[in-house]
Amino acid sequence: MTVRPPRILAIAGSDSSGGAGIQADIKTITMLGGYAMTAITALTAQNSRGVRAVEACDPDFVAAQMDACMEDIGVDAVKMGMLGSADIAEVVADRLEDLPCPIVFDPVMVATSGSVLADDATVEVFEWLMDLATLTTPNVPELEALGGAAGMSKRGVIYLAKGGDADGPMVEDRLVRPGVEDVVWSEARIVTKHTHGTGCTLSSAIATHLAKGLLLEEAVAQGRRFVREALMNAPGFGQGNGPLGHHAVHL
Repeated sequence: MTVRPPRILAIAGSDSSGGAGIQADIKTITMLGGYAMTAITALTAQNSRGVRAVEACDPDFVAAQMDACMEDIGVDAVKMGMLGSADIAEVVADRLEDLPCPIVFDPVMVATSGSVLADDATVEVFEWLMDLATLTTPNVPELEALGGAAGMSKRGVIYLAKGGDADGPMVEDRLVRPGVEDVVWSEARIVTKHTHGTGCTLSSAIATHLAKGLLLEEAVAQGRRFVREALMNAPGFGQGNGPLGHHAVHL
């Protein structure tokens, strides 16, 4: 009997160079045995050295993509990444309001190259999205922009504070849940410039594991493991922050 894979809807922007965004989501979900569907929020012209141009999609078209997937194929988990505009963020939040499945929100504000991918109006809608999400996964600058640990505590949301952007030989990621002791992972930093798409990859991996039925702590642990393997197998493409080696991970 054929075993049906978990269905993951990735809502994010397209990365023309294949390292991050929807392309990283599809690779991650597929390598982990999931079935990837997409709602593309924006088109980008980018590579390992930076983002050259961004074209946000029409909000109604983003909603139409989501509806088409949810009404026919069905959804077992959702991953949200770059949203492109406040109007898109609002329509995405509206569609997810009553969806009874895990939602992982990667609050993308700035690309690895330093390019800004979310304006102030879009960030304001993040409040709604964080409230809907099972897990929010900010990196160091994103967490700071969201008010740090104090700001997240006031919101009462569950989040994973990613430490890859911090300095030092060790990388610390902290899972914070209201009323529960934090879970901290600390491992030696993988020294490489090929880190393009790490956040997209991690959030997609966690969403896929949640769709498989793993508890949150284990889903995060397994997602981190996937990212580290992909970092160690980076193909070395690009003159800047190159892509990960999704193709070489077999967990």
